Order: sequence, then structure tokens, then C-alpha cells
Amino acid sequence: MGLRTAEQYKASLKDGREVYYRGEKVEDVTTHPIIGIAVDHACIDYHMAEDPKYRDLAVMTDPQTGDQYSRYYHLPQNTEDLLKRSQLIASSTREGATLVILIKEIGTDALYALHVVAEEMAKRGKPEYKERVEKYHRMCRDRDYGVAVAQSDVKGDRGLGPQGQEHPDYYLRIVERRADGIVVRGAKIHTSVLTNTDEVIVLPTRAMKAGDEDYSVAFAVPANTKGLKLIASSYGGFKKDPFEYPISAKHKMMETITVFDDVFVPWDRVFMCGETDAAGFLALTFVKFHRFTAVSYKLPLLEMLAGSARAIAEYNGIENAGHIREKLTELAAYHATVQGLIIAAAQNCVVTPPGIAIPNVLFTNVAKYQFASNYHDAVQMVQDVSGGLLVTGPSVEDWRSEATGPFLKKYLGGKKGIPTEHRLRMMNLISDLTASDFGGYQEVLAVHAEGSLEAEKLQTYREYDFKTAADYAREVAGIK
Repeated sequence: MGLRTAEQYKASLKDGREVYYRGEKVEDVTTHPIIGIAVDHACIDYHMAEDPKYRDLAVMTDPQTGDQYSRYYHLPQNTEDLLKRSQLIASSTREGATLVILIKEIGTDALYALHVVAEEMAKRGKPEYKERVEKYHRMCRDRDYGVAVAQSDVKGDRGLGPQGQEHPDYYLRIVERRADGIVVRGAKIHTSVLTNTDEVIVLPTRAMKAGDEDYSVAFAVPANTKGLKLIASSYGGFKKDPFEYPISAKHKMMETITVFDDVFVPWDRVFMCGETDAAGFLALTFVKFHRFTAVSYKLPLLEMLAGSARAIAEYNGIENAGHIREKLTELAAYHATVQGLIIAAAQNCVVTPPGIAIPNVLFTNVAKYQFASNYHDAVQMVQDVSGGLLVTGPSVEDWRSEATGPFLKKYLGGKKGIPTEHRLRMMNLISDLTASDFGGYQEVLAVHAEGSLEAEKLQTYREYDFKTAADYAREVAGIK
């Protein structure tokens, strides 16, 4: 098939998957009043593949068969591949009004990692994993699937590993090995977009040790697999008006607590089974790709913070005030710094067997740390520039009311020549971005998504060449 239309994508989701939202079973995710918004948002990926503006970026052609497929499924081989992937991710997120699409981005991050780890395991005498990964990749590419990733275990007592927990299912584990496959039990959290993807790839969340063989497992299953239960959540569990919520009324991404209630996985979909020494390698390799993806889809968000702050400053008539220009400069530098680091990560990539380009780990982690550690300060600056109407402004019903609307139009104006409606729309955009349930969602994601601040700092410490730097200091100091 190669490429699907948005309509074909939507039709594929009517497959009997077991989804629950606010305690009730969802019969059809495409027509659900909340999850349906996430489905429509994900359609952006399929629309871009048909749009002449993006087609050359979003679509690739197999040189051997002539078949076309999504760029996301192309294994990056060099800097150019990584930069185009980053550009595609940023472009789709921009089309999604700063909210990432993610139905292929995160899944292909996992596929890249599986290729790298399977290559290493083949050298250790287990070629079957490499064959399975390659076959699975071809299937997802040729069917143009959306693929989620379930990695984060619920963990229970964070001071303990898989062993020693109150019950053994705080980390997903193998409970049965059969001639035709394995049976797994447990739960994963923070699983993005699985309500509306075709498949889910499951990865270990951490390094494992002797005795953790049952927890050292990686595999993939369809979203409608028997025993797979999706407990869905999202910001804003109610219908919104686009005037008042210009982003979150039209764009949504679902998360799930993903329960594996004795799920059967056939052997051809098992990519790791008991190899404790490879579990941490796979978890870390996935992160190397996924943080590059993550920073790529943060860029439109940073552009929006700077752009909306500039626009509301103009509407308020304060764009030339010194302290406002200072804040706008900080927001511009924030965006440019993160963007420059992700370009540097692609330009300084490392090609590893089987010929896959891994973004520079140091630059990627510094980029992610710069984004995460400065995000709340950036939100504060945008709110400071905007003013208190972000949270005390009128509702859309007030604006449209014949009784109250004329007063609002008269009294809530700003700079001469700027329509009151334009000022209110910009205020509503900034409120949705920084002071709504969607804004809170973004602030928590900045801290915890794609790895914590401490994880990024740890990886930065590990990757930086302190030895060379210290030797240079000793040389200048005259220490031999």
C-alpha cells in the first residue's frame, strides 16, 4: 500500500480496540467527542503527504521498487536525513498549532533503536531478532501505520528495581513462554497516541540485572490485541470553543495507562526475551533518537511563545518599552539556542551498525536540557508581557452576547488601529498556551517528557570530554 489517506487511517481505527475514557468504554475512537479530536489532529500527517507544499519532505521513494512511503520510516544514514526528519517533525507540529502529531515519530524512534540493538545481538549469536525487526519495519512502512511506544513502567517503589516490589507486575514481565510465543502482564504509563495508532512497540524502561530476565522484554502488538486495555486521559475533558481556546479546541493528543492483561505475543513480534545485558542498551538507544525528535517538535512551541509575546506587546502599545524588548530578546535567544543545538546534533551525528545515523548525544541532551530548564521562565515572560486579562478576560459567550458584547468591544481595546477582537484573540491564544489546562500540560511535559532534567544532566556529564578539557587546563597551568 505504501501511503494511506486520512480516511483510510480513520477507518483502520474501527477495529474493536478496548479503550476507556473517564470510566466508560469507548465504542469508536473516531467519533468520540474528545478522542475524535485527537484522531483529526493525527490526520495532519496523512494530509501533509498529499500536500504539494510538504510532499517532497514527507514522502520518499524506494529506489529499488519505486514504491512511495513516509519519510518517518526511512532509516537515517547521515546528517541530511536527520535534518530533514527534524524539519518534517517541526513542520507537522507547526501545522498542529504547536502540538506534536506523534503517530509515527515516536514509533520510528523505537524502530531505529531496535535495528541498532538487533544488529548487536546478531553478533552475539541471535540473528532472529534482526530478521524480526526488519520484517516488522517493512510491514509498518508498507502499510503506512501509526505506531505508539509503551516504555515507562508504573514502577511502584522507585527505590527498588523489578525485584522486591510489593507485587511483581509493577514492571511489565513475561508470565509464560510457549512454543508459539510469550504471554506478558503489567502496565505502562505515559503512552502517547495509542488510542489512535495501529500498533504499539513495547520497550524496557531501564537497565536490568541477573534475576530480571522476565522483565527484559521488547515486542510489538496491534492496538486491538486481546487483553490490551487502554485507560485514556487528556487535558480538557470537555468541548471547547476555538475563539476562547484556539489551540486546544482543535488539537489534542491522548495519553494512556496501558494495561497488558495476559497479552499473547507471537514469536515473530518478540524483539528481546530475557537478555538482561541488552535491556539497558535498548532503553538508552531509544532515548538517543527520541530526545532529538522531542527537541525538533518543541521548536514551533518556542516560536509561538516569542511570536505571541511580540504580537500582544504591539497590541498593548508597549513593544518599544525597554523591559519588553529585553524579554522579547530573551525569548528569541531561547528559541535560537535550542534550534542551533539540534542542528549541531544532526551535523555531528555518529553512524553506527547497521548504517544508522545517531544524533550527537551531547548536543541533543544539552538542547533538551536548555528547553526544559528554561521553559517556565519563558512562560513567565510571555505572561508578564501580556497582562492579567489572560485569566480575567471575558468568555466567548460574553463576547457574542448582544447585552455585553458592545461594552467589551469598547472597553477592552488596546493600541489605536488594532481591533478589540484581534487583541482578545491574541490574549486567548496566549491564555490557552500558558494558563489553561493545555498550558499546564505543556509545563509538566517540559519537566518530565522524554526524560527528566536529571537524566539529561547525567547524560550531558557522561558525554562531555572532561579529560581533554582538564588536560588543556593542566597544560596551560604548567602541570605535567
